[in-house]
Amino acid sequence: MFILGQTLILLGFVLQICNLIIDIRFILTKRHNVTENRRSQFLDFLIFEMVLLFCVVYLIIFFVKVQTVWVGILLFAGAVFVTTVLLWIFNLTKEIRSSAFSISEALIGIVEARDPNLNGHSLHVQELSLLIYKNLPAGFKRRINEENLKYAALFHDVGKLGVPEAILNKPASLNPDEWNVMRRHPEISVQILRPLKSFDLIKEWIIFHHERIDGSGYYGIPGDKIPFAARIISVADTYSAITMARSYKPGKTYEEAIEILQRVEGKQLDTYLVSLFCTIPKEDVLACMDRVKEKISKQSSVAEMLEV
Repeated sequence: MFILGQTLILLGFVLQICNLIIDIRFILTKRHNVTENRRSQFLDFLIFEMVLLFCVVYLIIFFVKVQTVWVGILLFAGAVFVTTVLLWIFNLTKEIRSSAFSISEALIGIVEARDPNLNGHSLHVQELSLLIYKNLPAGFKRRINEENLKYAALFHDVGKLGVPEAILNKPASLNPDEWNVMRRHPEISVQILRPLKSFDLIKEWIIFHHERIDGSGYYGIPGDKIPFAARIISVADTYSAITMARSYKPGKTYEEAIEILQRVEGKQLDTYLVSLFCTIPKEDVLACMDRVKEKISKQSSVAEMLEV
């Protein structure tokens, strides 16, 4: 009976160690994430401390030799309970983050639906940016947070809400004054997101997405100073702008867009990222727009229901 009690306690201890490892990995995946806040960070710390304390208690009880079958059963059941609670918290957190992003997508979709020249553009840039990210080597992926990239790409043009429609939809070239207004949209995007303090993590990704590798972009930032994530968004934004139809121009084909990207690599766009993008299968790139159309269709259905 003593051996059975000791075995159950040891199993409970092993389970708690697994919980501790899983909790650490969970915390690390949320680190430097735009969806994080002080309250969730405090909760993460509290859960970590609780699991660590359980590990110490199990270890002490195992070595003081006061084990009985009932103590073993109780402690093992406790370990199972903690595991169940942690899994519930992790799944709930995942669902909340997914819902928050879906709401963000819906809001951007509804805002852009007002302008035929923007409808679906930000969703398209987000899909393309994530496609580029997924095709990056592991070393490059570690340089940026995927979820942060999702938000930065989605909100990169939200500042165009502050640009008059006459400028956004002008079929001719912009005059110097109009161009100065247009150039402010990345800055306006950051101002709109400023109340969300955690979005400070991605503000440079948004504000510098129109910078050029040769240093002649909106703010004159040299290529080596442009954040890597901003370079990804820039490639995605350029491809989307080339291929999407506007009221003043038809969209170009995939082949035409690839040719243009290759023509401006090293001057406007990052050479490595353009080369990487060109190696991605054509069907994967085109599938991004298919997903955008599906999302827009769902958003339109919701909007129609609200109007009714």
